[in-house]
Amino acid sequence: MTRNFIRAAICALAALASSAIPYSVQAQGEPIRIGFLTVRTGPLAAGGRQMEQGIELFLKERNHTIAGRKVELVIADTGGNPAGAKTKTQELVERNKVHVIIGPLAAFEAIAIDDYIKQAQIPTVSCSAAAEDLTQRKPNPWFVRTSASSGQPNHPVGDYAAKVLGYKRVAIIADDFAYGHETAAGFQRVFEDSGGKVVQKLWPPLNVADYGSYIGQLKTNVDAVYAGFAGANGLRFLKQYREYGMKMPVLGSATTTDEGILKQMGDEALGVITGGFYAAGIDTPENHRFVGVVNKEYGADPGYYTVGAYSAGLLVEIAVKAVGGKVENKAAFMKALRNPGTVKDPRGDWKLDEYGNPVQTMYVRKVERKGGKLVNTVLKAYPNIGQFWTYDPKQFLASPVYSRDFPPAKNIEP
Repeated sequence: MTRNFIRAAICALAALASSAIPYSVQAQGEPIRIGFLTVRTGPLAAGGRQMEQGIELFLKERNHTIAGRKVELVIADTGGNPAGAKTKTQELVERNKVHVIIGPLAAFEAIAIDDYIKQAQIPTVSCSAAAEDLTQRKPNPWFVRTSASSGQPNHPVGDYAAKVLGYKRVAIIADDFAYGHETAAGFQRVFEDSGGKVVQKLWPPLNVADYGSYIGQLKTNVDAVYAGFAGANGLRFLKQYREYGMKMPVLGSATTTDEGILKQMGDEALGVITGGFYAAGIDTPENHRFVGVVNKEYGADPGYYTVGAYSAGLLVEIAVKAVGGKVENKAAFMKALRNPGTVKDPRGDWKLDEYGNPVQTMYVRKVERKGGKLVNTVLKAYPNIGQFWTYDPKQFLASPVYSRDFPPAKNIEP
């Protein structure tokens, strides 16, 4: 019997044995491939770095293994623009054959890839992109979120400003893109429904070089200014706001003083009040543990983007376990992603509503200096807050999506 004959016989037996093993069993010998859409350049890069830290920490804690299967993380830099997000999403699905996508970062990126996600039927977990209609009027069955809709954390800020702080008149300045529009709109709606008035709105471009001309336009006969910024824009706005000698208190979206950029801020951030689903200052054992680990690993406090990505990993883990590791069954895997039950993570307990958006505690936070560093301390917790606030969901969805023009600005002064 020749060596070639023996080799051929062995190959034939191996092929026969392989054909007898169901594909689902063979597939589980492969790693679970997670595609991760991040931003590494431009004004949103600070959030992208935090996102990467969140998912990398999650996987490190699990030795890159979920439900007995190794996990391969495939990171793609979108460049922070819609075209890049769509191209990178297609590459992750068609070239890298990922089983699930986490990301992208920005609302306009998520909107850009929405149709492709549906077409490709690729399970997608948004860890920061907050575009309202992705979990409202145009829900995508292949999309869930672990952060919040844009308006969701800003509804409580409007309530707090009117009912606790007693503010009557507020000016708004926010990034001129979907996230800025929607965060400001959520604040305006509740603030005005609670008796306040938004008397001015300014919309600087996302990549504006200098806020001076906008700050010069801000009305000074207001109780406060609401600032809705993302990435490094909050840092630049607050620094210039104080340099121009502005004295009005500042309210804002969570990302305006997110922990990822707070470490670069100085006294200009003190006293800024924002709303978010997370704060490094949440006083619970689980959050203390998480903050300690992130501090040790990355030398900074976790923030909005860190927790969103860490939680996305947690949601994927819950779903993978629910399907016994068989992520190749996309329909079953997606169903498990949308029905995780109660999820426990550093922010507290949360669950998903029927649209795939978290119902969770929202925190009104204030920047203070503690232990020699700036932190977002919790002023008030609003438990069990969904994306519709206290409004009737049917009536909410019958209205236009939050935008520059809705709710209508009925109290704008010349």
